[in-house]
Amino acid sequence: MEWLKKLKKPRIKIRAKKIQIPEGLWVKCEKCKEIVYKKDIANNLNICPKCNHHYKLGARDWVLLLLDDGSFSEYDSGLTSVDPLKFKDSKKYKDRIKDSIKKLGIKEAVLCGEGKLNNSLVQLCVLDFGFLGGSMASAVGEKVTRSIERALKKKSPLIIISCSGGARMQEGVLSLMQMAKTSAALAKLSNAKIPYISILADPTTGGVTASFAMLGDINIAEPGALIGFAGPRVIEQTIKQKLPEGFQRAEFLLEHGMVDMVVMRKHLKSTLEKILDFFKDE
Repeated sequence: MEWLKKLKKPRIKIRAKKIQIPEGLWVKCEKCKEIVYKKDIANNLNICPKCNHHYKLGARDWVLLLLDDGSFSEYDSGLTSVDPLKFKDSKKYKDRIKDSIKKLGIKEAVLCGEGKLNNSLVQLCVLDFGFLGGSMASAVGEKVTRSIERALKKKSPLIIISCSGGARMQEGVLSLMQMAKTSAALAKLSNAKIPYISILADPTTGGVTASFAMLGDINIAEPGALIGFAGPRVIEQTIKQKLPEGFQRAEFLLEHGMVDMVVMRKHLKSTLEKILDFFKDE
């Protein structure tokens, strides 16, 4: 049987095709750390389907979410910030503005206009975090103030959605002045008894929190949103104490009377409808 050993076994060649899996299809949730199909988050109003963590929404996405189809008219779209201080760090400030305009298709960190919410006319301002962290520059303060004045003139409720890192440092004191400017305009709106509803998304911090974001007749926060003036790390370093669990999160603020309600994004439009109906009866 020696001859059998000399026989060579036939070689079978198997050609395996490499499967190319596109990048960016899956993401690791910031909160629950689960691997989630990216499209599932997008189809769920940018909310993790496993733990309900609320991701940021762009300004135009907020318009589509809250207002009746085709009812939105944008105002002051041409307003944009200049560079009064000729500011430059690792990059020129004017170049950062140009990059944000190209990326988002809006000329400032806030989108302003009017539209109908369940057939009720409202003035709407939405801060977009993608535009230099939704920071409040002189043009942002001007656009918000004009929206407040339109609400006063048309006697229509005002809704502002805040998602911001605060005042824009590249404009120095000019950006800080917008805190007083917007607050003074809101005082006139309050005296005229026209409703202002403030929605606080993650994050809402700095000069925006210290001005119009917390001045609503009703302040509504999204679940888990970071809301405060200075960040938790800065506060801990300043007071040399460990902060309580969940400090500066929406639920903590609700418990301590700083916001009126915490509402999931999918229930936000119906909640606003009820609030506007309530004010109509006043």
